[in-house]
Amino acid sequence: MSLTGGDNRSETPPSEDDTAATHADTGRAGVILAGGRSERFPTIDKALAPLDGTPLLRHVADALSPAVDELIINCRRDQQAAFAEAVDDDPRFAIDPVADRGPLAGVRTAMTATEATYAAVLPCDMPCVPAGFIEYLFGQARHKTGAVPCVGGRQRSLPAVVHVRAAAAACETARQHRNEGLAPFISALDPVVVSERTVTAHVDAKAFTDIDTHEDLAAIREAGRRAEQ
Repeated sequence: MSLTGGDNRSETPPSEDDTAATHADTGRAGVILAGGRSERFPTIDKALAPLDGTPLLRHVADALSPAVDELIINCRRDQQAAFAEAVDDDPRFAIDPVADRGPLAGVRTAMTATEATYAAVLPCDMPCVPAGFIEYLFGQARHKTGAVPCVGGRQRSLPAVVHVRAAAAACETARQHRNEGLAPFISALDPVVVSERTVTAHVDAKAFTDIDTHEDLAAIREAGRRAEQ
């Protein structure tokens, strides 16, 4: 869907002078959703689980940082101190006013915490998405309500790049479905869907693996060791 204002005018393209500052044409935020309880990681907060000696949260933050102007972590209040130490990159925090309301509530909280025009949204348990693909999604979302990839024969809700105001409105629409998942939000946002053929031309589909269990984490570690051999 093309993004136009109420007066049917598209956002003004940047002038040549605007390109002098990095990302000055868009104003970009990177949002990490990390407020879940990690029930299938009973011994540690999943966001802090180590992969190659680095917390998953830091992997995601490192992927986002080259493409954005600010980093925002959505989480619970009791997670903030540990997450700040893990990332060590002066992130901002968007604290859920009510904990355990699901990812839609996390997106809604994060969208109110930034003045950026566009935001890349990733979960804390998807550590292998490369920065280059996030940059590509920003390009696809430009002047649109957002962009998401098609992976494994289906449209994915995350990773996503979203227009912040459009995403905030889509969150309110999705709330009417009384479903705290992300599918109603993405449906209401109506983003550009990048075809699977295009996605795989840019990145291996395994990059979109999310880590739900210790077994998933062990599999990612083993895949990394095999790739190094």
